[in-house]
Amino acid sequence: MKILTNNLTIIFLVFFCIGVFAQSSPSSEVTQVYSNASTTNSTAENTSSKKTALFEETAFNKGIPQRKLTNLAKVDDGYYIIAGVFGKSRNAKKAVRKYKKMGFDPGYIYNPENNMNYLYLEQHTDWNIALEACSTSLNNRYKDEVWILNAAFSDGFEKTEEPIDVEEVSYALLEGQKPSDDNISKNPGNKSKLIQKADTYFDKMWYAEAAELYEQALSKGEKNYSFDIIQKAGDAHYFNTNMEKAYHWYNILYEKYGKEMSADNIFKYAHSLKGTGKYARAKRLMRLYNRKMKDPNASITDNLADKALANEVVLDELRSTKQDFDVFNLAINSKYSEFSPMFHNNGQVVYASSNDTSIFTTRKYKWNNQPYLDLYVAKLNEESQELKDAIKFSKAVNTKYHEASVTFSPDNETMYFTRNNYGKKLKRDKKGVNHLKIYQSKKINGEWTEATEVSFNSDDYSTGHPALSPDGKLLYFVSDMPGSIGQTDIFVVDVLEGGQFSEPRNLGPGINTERKEMFPFVNNEKIYFSSDGHVGLGGLDVFEAALDEEGGFLEVKNLGQPINSNKDDFSYIVNEQNQKGFFASNRKGGKGDDDLYSFKRLKVEEVPENLNAIAGTVTELVTGELMPKTLVTLLDENNIKLKEMVADDDGNFLFEDLDGDTKYIIRTTKSDYFDEVVEVSTKDNEVVNTDVALRRLKEMIAIEDGIRKLKTEMIYFDFDKSYIRKDASEELDKLVQVMTEYPTMVIKIESHTDSRGKRAYNKYLSEKRAKSTKEYIISKGIDPNRIQSAIGYGEDRLINECDGTVRCTEANHLLNRRSEFIIVDM
Repeated sequence: MKILTNNLTIIFLVFFCIGVFAQSSPSSEVTQVYSNASTTNSTAENTSSKKTALFEETAFNKGIPQRKLTNLAKVDDGYYIIAGVFGKSRNAKKAVRKYKKMGFDPGYIYNPENNMNYLYLEQHTDWNIALEACSTSLNNRYKDEVWILNAAFSDGFEKTEEPIDVEEVSYALLEGQKPSDDNISKNPGNKSKLIQKADTYFDKMWYAEAAELYEQALSKGEKNYSFDIIQKAGDAHYFNTNMEKAYHWYNILYEKYGKEMSADNIFKYAHSLKGTGKYARAKRLMRLYNRKMKDPNASITDNLADKALANEVVLDELRSTKQDFDVFNLAINSKYSEFSPMFHNNGQVVYASSNDTSIFTTRKYKWNNQPYLDLYVAKLNEESQELKDAIKFSKAVNTKYHEASVTFSPDNETMYFTRNNYGKKLKRDKKGVNHLKIYQSKKINGEWTEATEVSFNSDDYSTGHPALSPDGKLLYFVSDMPGSIGQTDIFVVDVLEGGQFSEPRNLGPGINTERKEMFPFVNNEKIYFSSDGHVGLGGLDVFEAALDEEGGFLEVKNLGQPINSNKDDFSYIVNEQNQKGFFASNRKGGKGDDDLYSFKRLKVEEVPENLNAIAGTVTELVTGELMPKTLVTLLDENNIKLKEMVADDDGNFLFEDLDGDTKYIIRTTKSDYFDEVVEVSTKDNEVVNTDVALRRLKEMIAIEDGIRKLKTEMIYFDFDKSYIRKDASEELDKLVQVMTEYPTMVIKIESHTDSRGKRAYNKYLSEKRAKSTKEYIISKGIDPNRIQSAIGYGEDRLINECDGTVRCTEANHLLNRRSEFIIVDM
């Protein structure tokens, strides 16, 4: 789907977000000016402009990021030093209390244009003082990064609305219609004409064209590698669902500007990782995203190797299991987009498509240069589930703009669908946004009539994706209206007599999340919908929730593979009686951007009694990259081999039909890596997930004070003993692996004691320990000639103050009882 979905989705892209903006010359500054700004005389305008220009130039020369916002309600003009941005006001208030205790004079500013709250530490009327405060890190009281918000009532200019040609209409995401804090320029200097043109395309949401120009600019060298340009390059690919390219630029953004990345940046980066199959690293980034949602200042340097979260366990289960579905790509798909199927009459399916078959000039929208969407109706072959003989739906419904996402009343005499908000011309709100609306059409004498909009629409927000309950009494839909929990939520209204509706009701946090929910479908048993906020495999996933007896919903569940993939999967419909249905996806292997798929859920004759299993994923310890083709061995607690397998292309492994409540050992083996051993216990009739991280052999080779050493964990000995302990043998086995991998390596062994006992005896004891260590290594197959020497130094080289003159704990003495390994030759 070239209209994104990670952010909104192709169609709620497509349908939630048709954005039409008055275009002007591109600007590196993110500025919102209301159209009702009062007119001032030219002298005031020139003075204001010169003052603003001087401030911006000085800020740029000092390397201090800045942004200007005008007409913020109840906000005094001035220069605010911003330390953080919060999505929820309660988090901003909490931060204000924190910084008051630290001696600052903080507060926060609410921006209604993007619903964000800006935490400031100081406010100044003189921009010179504000810049000086930033340059000195607020007198060395605040070490993290800050930027300046220039708040002004008006710039002295009035924004005018110019008529927009129909070809300027673009399909856009809701969040793409609002100024984003992530787009604050980190390099507000002069931009090249190429980048200015790319920015213009990006602001118009012509992401295919923008991506191409950003690629050209970035290919000219790292002089263009600013936060702003790299982020927009990633976003342009992300909104076109090119996850490989999006991942490439988000990864560079993370490496260069990780501390500056917002929660939304991290979310997109994590989803691009899922979209390219890098699930292990995606899980780490989602941990960071969760922390940033609670604290926007959370650092990427925080420990990302925390204990696996509950949602990660769910993700592992989704990846390691597949449901019993047969899924088929339909022959009717084109190179364009087909999606939002809906059952109609007996043996028909209505769906949306941009496959314009007109013999006249095909009009295209700019998001991805595809024709505008229309509704089509096709005959359904009940046996093969193929759709055939597709024709355009009624001319009374299809227009020159977008139509999609349709639902029909039980008697098929009334239909609801989504369309751009327009009368004779496109209608826009005061920000220039053309929203989506739900329209209703009645069938009279067998013909559909001209559509009218429903009463709960608004010119100030979008409504779409209608879905009627089987009895026609409830109409579910998607909106970003006030009262939404996330970016887009699912709502419901009662369908009343006389074409009236009740007030919309939000389905609540059990269904809706802080991200996007869309494409609802309801039958007598369940609600189905797509979301990127619940735990999924990547992009939009399809979820279900059973209806309870009181009209609410039970726990939300992911439908799993093969319905869901690491791309966008959405607009799912099903006949619960025969378990057949359709959905859309832009997964790999399709014919176009979004394709229609049919499915049949297989009925399982017998449920296996033994569900005990161990599943997991093998990754690289440092990078989190998947480790395919790793040999994974299952042993019992006595180290007797039971089974072995090779991890698949995603690093996954699965051992089934195991005993319940039993201890097992998982051992992984791969060339150039240490063998990793993990103990795991099964549970009755459950899949136990355990991830394994491999460490490269070469990471044991280090240089200390100019001397190459093999860095093992300390080889410790018990007091007054020289035998090899079990923990020591495990470390020596790693050393043997490295020496086996590097057959010309020669080492020498140095053994040490603590200071207790007589010096001569300690010398003797260390010699015995060095000899024991050497003999153990030789016993593992290493040529004796590759060990140049094994010398005991007694207590001559202590590594702490425990020399007998101070009182020390047993743990401190233990640190001195050790063996070290010096690399003499490679």
